[in-house]
Amino acid sequence: MTAVIYNFDRWSETSPIDETERLVSALGRYTSAELLELLYVGEEPGFFELMRGLFALSDESRLILQNFLTALPGQKMTISIDQEGRCVLAPETSSQ
Repeated sequence: MTAVIYNFDRWSETSPIDETERLVSALGRYTSAELLELLYVGEEPGFFELMRGLFALSDESRLILQNFLTALPGQKMTISIDQEGRCVLAPETSSQ
């Protein structure tokens, strides 16, 4: 997975017109429902820190996490930090 967040190869300063064109171009690629959802989610506390953490994972680790989360749709999970500082995700065991 490759994500380009910033284009460091630009030779000139970014002008407000360039930024506006980039935003208008992005608006055309998504539905209004998708944009509203992004706005809503982006306002959650810690959202950007979480996204930075996910993108900091190696491709292999991110794929493992994605596969784990998609294998258990709708199932509750428990999350804990063990004594070694590792984040442990596990399916929640039913008490029934």
